[in-house]
Amino acid sequence: MSNPDELLVAISAAVETERSNQMSLTVVVGGAVITGRLAPEAVWRERVAEVLKDSDRLGRFSDVFSRGPRGNPPGRGEAPTHLHFHLARILQGSLGIPETGGMYRVAIKDVSAWTVGDLIHFDR
Repeated sequence: MSNPDELLVAISAAVETERSNQMSLTVVVGGAVITGRLAPEAVWRERVAEVLKDSDRLGRFSDVFSRGPRGNPPGRGEAPTHLHFHLARILQGSLGIPETGGMYRVAIKDVSAWTVGDLIHFDR
């Protein structure tokens, strides 16, 4: 979207003010469908830093995520520009990748379609 959807920005702002970190959302970005729960950016960064810190090869990158965003955090006079998914999957056919959910950061301006809720696929 060249002009980010105001409703999607408002949802992201509500998550950023930590009124809820359980908001389930499904978005289409560049043809990919991503489904999962939104988290405030600070919580998302903290979790990514924890995962990286535990890695022998990637541990040194944890500080990049620990530092936090530059300038004012979203929700404090500035509209959010990204969605921060946790427990999220990229849907491909009847599969959700990864099965256990991952951590994704998506630019709101790149979302072409979205819906409230987490899509779950069952192979029957």
